Amino acid sequence: MPELSVVIPAYGCADCLAALVARLRASIEPVTSDFEVLLIDDRSTDGGWDVIRRLAAEEPRLRGFRLSRNFGQHAAITAGLAGARGRWIVVMDCDLQEPPELIPRLYAKAQEGYDIVRTRRRDRRHSAYRRKASRIYRRLFLESSGDADYSTLSLISRKVADAFLRLGDRDREYLLVLDWLGFSSATIEFQHADRHAGESTYTLRDLVRVASDGMFFRTTVLLRLIVAAGFLVALGGVGLGAFYVYDKLVSDSSPPGYTSLAVLVLLLSAMILISLGVVGLYVGRIFEQVKQRPLFVVDEEVGHTRAPTSSANEPIAGPEPRSSPS
Repeated sequence: MPELSVVIPAYGCADCLAALVARLRASIEPVTSDFEVLLIDDRSTDGGWDVIRRLAAEEPRLRGFRLSRNFGQHAAITAGLAGARGRWIVVMDCDLQEPPELIPRLYAKAQEGYDIVRTRRRDRRHSAYRRKASRIYRRLFLESSGDADYSTLSLISRKVADAFLRLGDRDREYLLVLDWLGFSSATIEFQHADRHAGESTYTLRDLVRVASDGMFFRTTVLLRLIVAAGFLVALGGVGLGAFYVYDKLVSDSSPPGYTSLAVLVLLLSAMILISLGVVGLYVGRIFEQVKQRPLFVVDEEVGHTRAPTSSANEPIAGPEPRSSPS
C-alpha cells in the first residue's frame, strides 16, 4: 500500500499531462517517495491516451486507465478511487489550475487528524456568469452553504475512499458526496491559476447535466416546490372563489367571462405538465438506477496496474481490459 495516491481524470488535457506529472513528482518526493499517480483517460479525443502511455513508460509510479467511452468526470474519479491503493488519496483536475505544489500542505493538514482536506479557490478564473450561476444553484437546490469556490483538489483518507466506493448512486458529484459522507474535514485556500494549455471542454449542456446529476443525488427539492406551488394555486383558487361570491352578494355583478377562464385553464394545465415532467425525471433516474449497470468500464491499462472495480465489491462489467506494455 503506497503512502499516497494521486487520482486525476483526464479529458482534453493532452498538452498538460507531461508538465502535470513533472510537477507532481517534484512536489510529492520531498514528502514521500512511496506514491503513485493514476491518470484516468475518459476517452479523450485529443491524443491524451498516447501521452499517458509514453509517460507510464518513463515513470514507473504512473498508472493509466482508459475507459471504454466517455463516462464523465465523476465516473472517472470513481474509477481512479477504485484503482488507487494509497493510505491517502489526492483527487485533482488535469488542467493545472490547481497547483500540485499544494499537495504537501494537504498532507500535513491531514496529519493533524482530518480525514478530508479540501481546497477553496481565491480569484476564481471562471467567468462571472458561471460563478454566480454556480452559487445560486447550490443555494437553491443543494441545501448547502452555496460556496461554489471549492475545488476538486482534495485529499481523503483510505476509509473515506472506501465509503465513497460503497455508494451505489449513479448520479453523483465528487464534492457533494464528500459533503454527504461527513467525516472530519479541513479547508485550505489557494490562488486559482490560469489553465496550462487549451480550453475547458465543458459546454453549457455539460454543465446543466452535471448540475442536474448533483441535484438528483442530493435532494428532492423539486418535488417539494411542486407541492408548495400546488398549495399556492389552491389557495389562490379559494381566494378567487371567495372574492366572486362576495362581489356577487355586494354588487350583484357577473364574474368575468371566457377570457379569464381560458387563462386559468392554461395556467393549471401548464402546472400539471411541469409537475408530471419533474416526477418523470425522478422516475427516469430510478429506472437508470435499478438496471444496475456499472458506472464505468475500463478498456486498457498501462503501468503496474490493478484493474479498478465499478463498486466496492463487484468487478466491472464487460470484457477483460487489454493491457498495454509500460
